[in-house]
Amino acid sequence: MRVGVLDVGSNTVRLEIADAGGAVPLPVHTVKYRLRLADDVDSTGRLPGPAVRRLAEAAAAARQEADDWGVARLTAFATAIVREAPDRARVLAAVRERSGLELRLMSGRREAELTFLAARRWMGWRAGPMVLLDIGGGSAEVAFGRAGVPDLAFSFPLGAGRLTREYLGTADPPPPEQLRAVRRLVRHQLRDVAARIRWERPHTAVATSRTLHQLARLCGAPPGREGPFTPRYLHRARLRSELRRLARLPAAERAALPGISPSRAGQALAGAVVAHTTMALLEVPTLELCPWALREGVLIHQLEHDALRGEPPGAADHPPGAADHPPLSDRSAAAGSPTPPHACP
Repeated sequence: MRVGVLDVGSNTVRLEIADAGGAVPLPVHTVKYRLRLADDVDSTGRLPGPAVRRLAEAAAAARQEADDWGVARLTAFATAIVREAPDRARVLAAVRERSGLELRLMSGRREAELTFLAARRWMGWRAGPMVLLDIGGGSAEVAFGRAGVPDLAFSFPLGAGRLTREYLGTADPPPPEQLRAVRRLVRHQLRDVAARIRWERPHTAVATSRTLHQLARLCGAPPGREGPFTPRYLHRARLRSELRRLARLPAAERAALPGISPSRAGQALAGAVVAHTTMALLEVPTLELCPWALREGVLIHQLEHDALRGEPPGAADHPPGAADHPPLSDRSAAAGSPTPPHACP
């Protein structure tokens, strides 16, 4: 049985197709549609008509690609770029009309939960108490857990693309005072959560997301061509020195650095500030890079939920969206631990 997941993010729309016959999904095909939706949003967060049409066309192309590959169930979801748009109903309707897909809105905390699930499956039980950091274009997720699901899961409006647009977009490169403002914002948002996680004393710190993978490559991690099983790490001390270099360069020159793609060069600096500040707050000297993230978490959760229901893989008809997803467990959010006002529900 083949299943697929379509992930609508701030920079790209990604289709991942996997065989679901084993204990874990085995990816067989991926397609990336580089739409850069975040570049098109207006000051209110609305997506203009041309951007919505490009998204609908990409969804239709992904639907056809999935059909060609024999996908039995295709789950489509959107994260912050659509979730926070005031006109999101119009966006969902356009995608439905053009592609026939029901694009679900995934909450920020659900992103953190499912990304943690994927990282835990990849890292294994040797990871012990584990903290996770994921930096996307619109939001950043932090989660902590001692078992297969997180005890703490939070989402923050600290995506690399968002911070670049809102704080670093007036000059290239931005002046030092703008960088200090971003760092103060990250500290303010993460202070209480970081204190709680430090108290939990995580044994392993894990990073996912394209932003963190590119920063790790900038800091000397092996290139992607060496395969997903090659160990990769992001060291805070090295990131600090590279952060200084990124801050001195305009975006066009950052794109020439190892690991920094032209499409993400503009937001690489903001991503580095978020990563370094978060590592400092958590007192984490090193992050271990994990190749599995949100899409794999969605697939794993679907397969495990189907197995518990006694259904064949891909048979369930309720993808894990914001409202109708099956729970990971009763401990998806820690009992008695307050959710800060900036965390997504």
